[in-house]
Amino acid sequence: MASQTQGIQQLLAAEKRAAEKVGEARKRKQRRLKQAKEEAQDEIERYRQERERQFKEFEAKHMGSREGVAAKIDADTASKIVEMNRSISVNKAALLSEILTLVYDIKPTVHKNFQYTK
Repeated sequence: MASQTQGIQQLLAAEKRAAEKVGEARKRKQRRLKQAKEEAQDEIERYRQERERQFKEFEAKHMGSREGVAAKIDADTASKIVEMNRSISVNKAALLSEILTLVYDIKPTVHKNFQYTK
């Protein structure tokens, strides 16, 4: 009987050691997974930064800088405003004259749908 309890005790101790090894293995696996995830995130961030740098180089090469584009748009807008102001000053008198002629030249007529009934 004593040898049987001793055998059970050995089995329990072996089971405990096996459970500890399995627990340690799970912890190592979790650490490796976490480390792999962090490394992947770092690699993704490096790749994103590299692609962003390449895009900015491409944009600067083909389109110019954003400041240059904004300055060009501002210059175009200013030139169009100057042209519109010039056009207004040239055509203002003629337009006012035409409008006043239409306002003052009233020709009263009876509407075509009006019916006079006696």
